[in-house]
Amino acid sequence: MKSSLKSRRFSTLLLCGLFVSPMAWSQLYSADEGRIIYGHHHINTQDLESQQRFWLEGLGGTVRTLGETGREVIAFPDVLVFLTDAAPTSGTRGTIVNHVGFETTDIYADVARLQALGYRMITREELPPTYEVTGGIGRRVAGNTIAYVLGPDDIKVELIENKDIAHPIQMHHIHWASEAGEDMREWYAEHLGAVSGLRIGQPAGQLPNVNLTFGPSETRLAPTQGTVLDHIGFEVDNLKALCAELEAKGVVFDRPYAEIPALGLAIAFFTDPWGTYIELTEGLDSI
Repeated sequence: MKSSLKSRRFSTLLLCGLFVSPMAWSQLYSADEGRIIYGHHHINTQDLESQQRFWLEGLGGTVRTLGETGREVIAFPDVLVFLTDAAPTSGTRGTIVNHVGFETTDIYADVARLQALGYRMITREELPPTYEVTGGIGRRVAGNTIAYVLGPDDIKVELIENKDIAHPIQMHHIHWASEAGEDMREWYAEHLGAVSGLRIGQPAGQLPNVNLTFGPSETRLAPTQGTVLDHIGFEVDNLKALCAELEAKGVVFDRPYAEIPALGLAIAFFTDPWGTYIELTEGLDSI
């Protein structure tokens, strides 16, 4: 969380009430379910208004404020989205974190809205031939229904239909692309407590509100810092203690534990062994 939003569009949206929805009080609902949960995506963008439109109007997020500063963030159930006014070096494809994923109760309405807003659906190029793709939505017989959209600054987002979830849209997964998927699964289990398993046949770890999927790549891909998805964030209960534990396990922090009273947060940054820039926070669950 590096700098505040500079666009005036957030204030306009709030005054006009364009995005009032049942998710108006979205937060990190799973905060009481484990010591570590997923917290936020942090986006670098050369066009704040375009990113705001994508996450708010396109995907249905809502605006919340952080701490005494009044910093505005975009909220979904179980994930917050922070935007920084900085030109990214690349999109997500070609980096170690290929995309982020959400579950939605109405993928057809979501895709129709995204297309009407002019966003490019990349579902066909992202799915194997076993999926039939029509209108930007992929379907597999006796399987799932999914879609991929390429947002501003080439951020890739996956949508998965699930009519049984508690919210119209909510956080689901982070999807890496790595030549070392099993090693990554073991590392995230040891360091962040993710429960090891499989998802779609790929090594995976599970935390209360997110699946960490470690998909295959034949080569080592670019690190995230400076790209459109600059870093991912985990919310921690007793962050100071966790930082000490991670240091004892050999983690070197890019930015060590610090408290920021004006934001009501404690934070720390490090980079995983494969180039994923990670922020740890304590206090986002109070939003």
